Amino acid sequence: MAQSRTRRIRFQISNIHRLTIILVVALIVVGVTTAVLAFNVVRGYVSTWKLSPDVPGAPLPSNNSDSASATVEPNVPLQAPGGPAAKPWDGTSRVTLLVMGLDYRDWEAGQGPSRTDTMILFTMDPLSKTAGILSIPRDMWVNIPGYGYYKINQAYFFGDGDKLPGGGPGLAIKTVEEFLGVPIDYYAQIDFTSFVDFINNIGGIDINIPNEITVDPLGKYNTTTLQPGLQHLDGALALAYARARYTEGGDFDRAARQQQVIFAIRDQVLKVKTLPYLIRKAPKIYNNVSAGIRTNLTLDQVIQFALLAEQIPPENIKHAVISQDDVTFGKSPDGLDILIPIPDKIRVLRDEVFATGGPLAPAAVGSNAGELMKAENAKVQVMNGTAASGLATRTKDFLASKGVNVVDASSANELYASTTIYDYSGKPYTVAYLASLMNVANARIFNRYDPNATVDVQVVLGSDWAANNPMGQ
Repeated sequence: MAQSRTRRIRFQISNIHRLTIILVVALIVVGVTTAVLAFNVVRGYVSTWKLSPDVPGAPLPSNNSDSASATVEPNVPLQAPGGPAAKPWDGTSRVTLLVMGLDYRDWEAGQGPSRTDTMILFTMDPLSKTAGILSIPRDMWVNIPGYGYYKINQAYFFGDGDKLPGGGPGLAIKTVEEFLGVPIDYYAQIDFTSFVDFINNIGGIDINIPNEITVDPLGKYNTTTLQPGLQHLDGALALAYARARYTEGGDFDRAARQQQVIFAIRDQVLKVKTLPYLIRKAPKIYNNVSAGIRTNLTLDQVIQFALLAEQIPPENIKHAVISQDDVTFGKSPDGLDILIPIPDKIRVLRDEVFATGGPLAPAAVGSNAGELMKAENAKVQVMNGTAASGLATRTKDFLASKGVNVVDASSANELYASTTIYDYSGKPYTVAYLASLMNVANARIFNRYDPNATVDVQVVLGSDWAANNPMGQ
């Protein structure tokens, strides 16, 4: 019974008001998730708290002076004017959040625009109850819209420096959208001081360090060598550990360490001794952390996402790093070391993260494959790439009978030996359903992300489909 009571901590209430509830949930999602915290944290928090009868799903902190000391506008994003617009959310669509940390050298100088030092894409899907975390190396060689090919960390710099609509975050979002072929709804950018303060506020984190590593905390003359084994790190050392680049695996190792820090934060905030403290100090901690966060999320949306995250079991959270296997090493025209993406491998990795449990295919989402495809409501175009008359129209009717939203059937400009799928707007469940139904190999599926495309998915029928399909004559 004692262990059961420990696992299910319940906080009694007195004179609790809605503002405190908002602040606590905001701490969890904005103050934690945007501090590069996994969605699993929210689930652990919310599942252990007693709920208020006035605010369904909200936790109840104890009453004290700290819990009523902060004010915040629940419908106003935490960002400077000119940032990407806050977007509505319908409660059923997949949510993506791009978390960015700025380059320390740029941040420390405080002069002019910064590059990004860290890019991590978080995703949650309310339909399949899955979540994912994908780390993107800073040296990835990609097309930055309007500028051409550069390292991906330059996108924020260009957008901020040239004062584009949406600024640095806006151009970074567009760049990652085009690179990965998925729409991004929200962003969060956190500065180093806020990250350090947050780690210190939760009492530091425990990290199992695999190999000896030398790290350089903020400031001068404080370089530290961390030994292998379980180490307790304060905020400065945790940040230095997450930022360290000069190991054998370079950026790939660093991305893995950043995700290690994410889950260490989760473990720390879920400790029995930490939870009451965070509840009591929530407004103060939130104010400290939010001062260094820029995001187009509103606090009302933060609460929505917290309640969604509570429904996602830990085994449905997938995390991955774009690694050496997904790129080739090269040099930029000006002699910089760059990572050249292998598109097909990165698409498969993306789909693994977006559909927890393996490559995105109907088998990966079980019996819900058809429902998930229908819920995406992707606009599908079927094009006949064969000499078989009427094949596009017959295929359109066949797919429509399966619930696919086919909006057009027409002829392709050339002949195709193999049926090919082009994804223009990041509709992974529709692509997976069509690939399975029509027996389309991974090598014949291509990302062509284009926010201006008139259709979401294009299927070009090949001779293989004309010769062997389930439609009959």
